[in-house]
Amino acid sequence: MGDRVIVEGLATLAAIVLYFLPALIADRRHRDDLLTLALFNAVLGWTGFGWLFALYWAYQPNPPARPPGEAGARGRMPVMSGFSRKLAQRAKKRDDRDGRDGGTRIHPLVDDREGAGSPRERRE
Repeated sequence: MGDRVIVEGLATLAAIVLYFLPALIADRRHRDDLLTLALFNAVLGWTGFGWLFALYWAYQPNPPARPPGEAGARGRMPVMSGFSRKLAQRAKKRDDRDGRDGGTRIHPLVDDREGAGSPRERRE
């Protein structure tokens, strides 16, 4: 009886080690995305395909590190600043066209510009 418990315990331990083998390999290879790979392995490793993909991923080399100056060039910030600039230009054109002074409008029924009055007063 005692030998059976030991054998079952060792078999369970071996199964857990085998299940997390891709994460262990990634750790030994110092992968930068170890946590992502380990979570992927834990969640999808049971499918077999997920385990094989995690194993393949663990053996891939780390992507080359980009120089600090290059990181911003390919990031979202230039795109977002261009978008924001165009949006501000569009809003200014709309305000000029409608004869507004460019005050902040929170909602079509709420106008916090001085002297704007309540929505009911503006309609009348």
